[in-house]
Amino acid sequence: MKQLTIAFLFLTFFMISPIFSQKIGILKYSGGGDWYANPTAIPNLIQFCNKNSGTKIDAKPEAVEVGSSSIFQYPFLHMTGHGNVVFSKKEAENLKTYLFSGGFLHIDDNYGMEPYLRKELIKAFPNNELVEIGANHPIFSQKYKFPKGLPKIHEHDGKRPQALGIFHENRLVLLFTYECDLGDGWEDVSVHNDPEEVRLKALQMGANIIEYAFKN
Repeated sequence: MKQLTIAFLFLTFFMISPIFSQKIGILKYSGGGDWYANPTAIPNLIQFCNKNSGTKIDAKPEAVEVGSSSIFQYPFLHMTGHGNVVFSKKEAENLKTYLFSGGFLHIDDNYGMEPYLRKELIKAFPNNELVEIGANHPIFSQKYKFPKGLPKIHEHDGKRPQALGIFHENRLVLLFTYECDLGDGWEDVSVHNDPEEVRLKALQMGANIIEYAFKN
């Protein structure tokens, strides 16, 4: 009953309140991983979206814990890091309820997160497989077109970039970008010294993700 109440409140806020529909949360998790990595990434992405995609997202994202009911205030959550991730049973259930009630989570592996993340996602979604998303998915054809799918921003192990997702009732509720370093491309130019075309490509893909999440 508690989960149903939270879900109802989330849906109500999401549908009728412009305040709640214009926030982005950064997911804070346990396990020792650096959930706070890439501090300039999301603010820069928000600025890019507000300038180029007509959004009116609050300029400053807010950190929110996985197990908190506060996550229901955000239609879009972002998660990143390099290392270990741990969800308690309560946190896993809270995240599942949030996503199945209309929320969206983008997880960007900042290199080294993937093996830990996979086992924690099983806790939250034992019946929902993490599957690869094809280049024909609408997330790659919002305002900006990516006919080949997820772009490669930084190289590590010579592996191709992968967009992986969890679906619920035919809706993509969780996007995991792997072997891509998308968030690095959103950071201040001085952080990685990426060429402008690489950084622009990362920001455009990020804008597509936000556009898709806000529409679906």
